[in-house]
Amino acid sequence: MSLLETLRQYTIFNYAIFDIVISFGGIYLLSPILTKIFKIIKLDIPRKSWMYLVLPLSIISHIIVGTFTPMTKNFLDLNSYYVLKIVIIILFVLAIKNIKIKQ
Repeated sequence: MSLLETLRQYTIFNYAIFDIVISFGGIYLLSPILTKIFKIIKLDIPRKSWMYLVLPLSIISHIIVGTFTPMTKNFLDLNSYYVLKIVIIILFVLAIKNIKIKQ
C-alpha cells in the first residue's frame, strides 16, 4: 500500500480527511495569488471567500473533469444527502457575500 493510499484511508462520513485538509491548505496558500489574478478582472475576492469556495469549486471541477469522487456523487444524488447539498449551498452563498466588484 502506498503512502497516499494509507493517508486516504482515514475518513469522516466516507470522505478522505487527507483530501479535505490538502484542499483547504492549498487554497489557503494560493488565495493571495488567486486574489491578485482576479483583481485584474475587477473582482476583489478575500481569503475568507476562497476558503468558503473550496468545496463548491471542487465539486464543480470534478464534474467538469468527469472524476466522480464520493462527495461529487453524493451531491449529484437527487434522492438523498440533503445536508451535504445545504452545506455546499450555504458555503457558496457565504463566499459570494464577501466578493466585491470594483469599478
